[in-house]
Amino acid sequence: MDEKPARDAAPDCCGTSHPTKESTQMTQGNSTTAGSLRISPLPLEAAELNVWTLMTATQLRDLRADLIAALNEHTPAANSRLADIPERMVLVATELATNALKHGLPPTIVRLLRTRNEFVLDVADHDPTTSPEFTETRPVDGGGRGLHLARAFALDVGWYSADSTKHIWAAFPIVDADADAS
Repeated sequence: MDEKPARDAAPDCCGTSHPTKESTQMTQGNSTTAGSLRISPLPLEAAELNVWTLMTATQLRDLRADLIAALNEHTPAANSRLADIPERMVLVATELATNALKHGLPPTIVRLLRTRNEFVLDVADHDPTTSPEFTETRPVDGGGRGLHLARAFALDVGWYSADSTKHIWAAFPIVDADADAS
């Protein structure tokens, strides 16, 4: 399934135009899923906080450390207790970036964005001709679990293709739900 990018969408740091929910047109009917992963652009109000460009898997270590530092920097002091959200985000970012490095075309672009209540990870590769798919038949130690982990750990997960890139994004809460309940 392919998406036609919005003609009036603004390019991001990668030169990629991002369609809005209102302007995204599907080329195959009203379908909104690909292997159970919802086709959806990023939340409209997401503001970019950090960007990492990866060419090889050896850069994943720096991504993990930099992502933790960025999350700490961009977490409001009043809501500084994120519990395990940073660890979950690092795991999902690593898995999605590894998938992009392994199955997509370089460079892999990882972005940290923020809405009012969520952090959003956006991982892009430069192969918009393929769709992300869940693997159901591999053994547990056989890899291919990045999308499953993203769906299990994130509030919401989606993907879209625009111009020369394919993006998979995952949203995480800024405020720890346990902290709000107390």
